[in-house]
Amino acid sequence: MHTNRSAAIGLALLLDTLFGDPPNRYHPVAWMGSAIAAARRRAPPRGNGRRFVYGAVLDLVGAGLVATIGWGLQRLLSWLPAPLRWLGEALVLKMVFSLHGLGAAASEVKAALDANDLPEARRLVSWHLVSRDTSALDAARVAAATIESVAENTSDGVIAPLFYYAVGGLPAALAYRFLNTADSMLGYRDPEHEWLGKAPARIDDATNLIPARLTALLLMSASLLGGADAQGALRVWWHDRHQTASPNAGQPMSVMAGALNVELEKVDHYCLGRGQRAATAQDIGRAIRLMHIATALGAALLIGLPLLRRLVPALKAAKG
Repeated sequence: MHTNRSAAIGLALLLDTLFGDPPNRYHPVAWMGSAIAAARRRAPPRGNGRRFVYGAVLDLVGAGLVATIGWGLQRLLSWLPAPLRWLGEALVLKMVFSLHGLGAAASEVKAALDANDLPEARRLVSWHLVSRDTSALDAARVAAATIESVAENTSDGVIAPLFYYAVGGLPAALAYRFLNTADSMLGYRDPEHEWLGKAPARIDDATNLIPARLTALLLMSASLLGGADAQGALRVWWHDRHQTASPNAGQPMSVMAGALNVELEKVDHYCLGRGQRAATAQDIGRAIRLMHIATALGAALLIGLPLLRRLVPALKAAKG
């Protein structure tokens, strides 16, 4: 990874902390969502094969287009002096992850539960964090759904974009964000999306294989540093990580269940940490804390490894 990418990661996290997300009308991910929605309306109305091919082409062509835009931006920024180049890349990178927004959304649910306002907590968790029906969830399951979303989105919404930026710069980070957004909008198993979203869902699974497992490792480390149950995190991860339909979602979620000693259940789908206590609003705050520690560790890893790789030869040369 280039030195400017290390600097941009640090600056992007600082920008996220200080300013959060811009309004949707200025947000590239919102633009991606609008483009995907427009393309979805033009999908073939019938024919499983035709809808499958359309979904695959939409996904890959869209990712290619945003990657090309990322390449162009990176080339333009390369002409600037180093500090401005780092800041420019950081501004674009900030747009493809949302640590501040995720923490704020989860905190809103926690505040509603703390105020014993269950209808508002149900509304908030459905509006911000999950796609499932929340109208019948009790307080414990609202808290559990929030914790699950924090864990999964630590991977999809934070670590994965930073990872792909570290590997391939702005083109890879923007392409990842498009693919993940397409999956979140199309990758359902209802009659409308079953074939249209099949390719986007499988492609998203493939792109998240490494980030999800990296996030699980980071959350385990965070549980050790953050006063949570590191042994429980490892135990529940080992037993429950394959319970979810997604090959990736169960990785960070099972770690979070074990670290907090809570049961995370989506009825008729999975139960992570079965037999552990019910989740509470306080556990949402603990999950947010683990998310921040894991992100700090991930950033340190992505920033530090390239610098270390440059430092070691220099030290060897100095000794020689």
